[in-house]
Amino acid sequence: MPSLFFDFAHLLAGSLVLLSFMLLYQSRMIGVINIFTAHAVVLATSIAWQAYIQNAPHLYFTAAMALVFKAIVIPIALVRIVERLHIHRTIDTAVGIGATMLLGMLLVALSIVVMLPVTAASDPLAREDMAFALSVVLLGLLMMVSRRNAVSQVIGFMSLENGLILAATGAKGMPLVVEISVAFSVLIAFIVIGIVIFRIRERFDSVDVPDLDRARGDQP
Repeated sequence: MPSLFFDFAHLLAGSLVLLSFMLLYQSRMIGVINIFTAHAVVLATSIAWQAYIQNAPHLYFTAAMALVFKAIVIPIALVRIVERLHIHRTIDTAVGIGATMLLGMLLVALSIVVMLPVTAASDPLAREDMAFALSVVLLGLLMMVSRRNAVSQVIGFMSLENGLILAATGAKGMPLVVEISVAFSVLIAFIVIGIVIFRIRERFDSVDVPDLDRARGDQP
């Protein structure tokens, strides 16, 4: 039975890595939002499973917050932002999709090489989940730097934060006060980012980074 626990936990963590690759591959804004929603649902399921196998009831609250805020509230708000700003088009990238995916695979390999030796004395479940979590964090960071659209960069930041939550819950959970703080911090940050994006759109009539650079005079 413990082997089944480990296998399912690793399946969920690995699914988050796969969905992070799908975020990198997707070039349509609505598609990115839909994949992020799936990302959040898998994260919530992973947290709930960790709550079960760790016998940590407070993690069920974390799973519920992840499901409500990340899989329902934030995606709905993102869709409304996209519709209001009329940015349904293809997202520009700093490098090609092929090069981005290759770099993503290298980052996953780096995560495994770095984390497994460092966590050699840790619990086997936490050890492998930490490698998956670092992969999700690095892939989220890659999405932030490889996309030229402010909204997609926000989604990259939130997927990165999902990796941090996965790491915290895999390492025998977080104190409840930390979970509440994280949830409200993410929500407040999203509200602030949404307001900033609207202000950018009103001021420069674009949320693409190259257009903003030209408006600032950094490019000819």
